[in-house]
Amino acid sequence: MSKNYFAYTLLIVASLCWSGNFIVGKFATLFEIPPLTLNVFRWISVWFILIPFTYKEIFKNINYIKKNFLVIGFMGVITISTFNSVVYFALNYTQVINAVLVLAAIPALTIILSSLMKIEKTNLFQICGLILSIVGIGAIISNGELQRIINLNFNKGDLWMLVCVLSWALYSTLLKKHKLKISQFSLIQLMVSVGILFLIPQYYYEQSIGLDINFNKVFFLILFYVVAFPAIAAYYCWQKGVEIIGPNRATMFIQLMPLFSAIMAIIIFNEKFALYHFAGAAFIVSGIYLSNKKIND
Repeated sequence: MSKNYFAYTLLIVASLCWSGNFIVGKFATLFEIPPLTLNVFRWISVWFILIPFTYKEIFKNINYIKKNFLVIGFMGVITISTFNSVVYFALNYTQVINAVLVLAAIPALTIILSSLMKIEKTNLFQICGLILSIVGIGAIISNGELQRIINLNFNKGDLWMLVCVLSWALYSTLLKKHKLKISQFSLIQLMVSVGILFLIPQYYYEQSIGLDINFNKVFFLILFYVVAFPAIAAYYCWQKGVEIIGPNRATMFIQLMPLFSAIMAIIIFNEKFALYHFAGAAFIVSGIYLSNKKIND
């Protein structure tokens, strides 16, 4: 049981880091920092930070890595060079509230993929927990007013976020399916190594259309956050958490992101904590608790 609680803590930390990523990503658009270029510098920085700590394990397990290179490389492409770039790109065209709402579909798709790939069986508790969490998210993003959800205008940024939903659900499912026998940091290092190859053309694309980057204080502050927290810390916590409790249960913790984003908005933008925040939080936490119960409990 203590091992499960450790996994829950890791997954909460990951969701907290990623919640901040959306707010920081939106700040980046306000300061006209090219989104794809930001992602390139983010993961190149991660690569140089991790390599002194991972190269020995990588060379020691080189034959094992070669045997599993296709799945490692594929996970690198769908996360490092696809998910992250698309998030920053989409935030140029949509609000944080819309982006987080679309990501709420990740648990449902993960459950479907896990069932199709025969990795995990879905039980009634997980379905009920998913429904409760979605109700909680709806309460938070709508300020307790159903009409606000009905009136949400979905744009091309929201449609791009659907790519993120698919890529992350697939990544989480593959993590459990293959159970790679290397450390989380070495796995991140290998994924980044492949992902960077697909990021470099993105950088040159933005350069070709005149989106130059200004290396000022704001850029380096944003870069520090997206490297240290949503990249290194969050990926480590997520991979370890999925390894322990599986994708179906782990993916429910993504539903905490709207709650954390609301709390950050209250702290950073001095917004008021309302009754609908409390109600939404109660539904989300109840949903996560229910989805982590076993049938025989």
